[in-house]
Amino acid sequence: MAALTWLLIPLMAGLGAGVWAWYVSRPHPTDVWTDVERHDRIRTAFGRMVPRRG
Repeated sequence: MAALTWLLIPLMAGLGAGVWAWYVSRPHPTDVWTDVERHDRIRTAFGRMVPRRG
């Protein structure tokens, strides 16, 4: 039984490496801050949430 337990370690490492490789190879969404229009909308929304002093 102990030998079978030691065989699970490389199996789990292989599965973890496979999941990591799959996640890294997926296309990820673009960054929010690269889109100028979206940045402007977020900036105006935050500007409405916090009143300006002065």
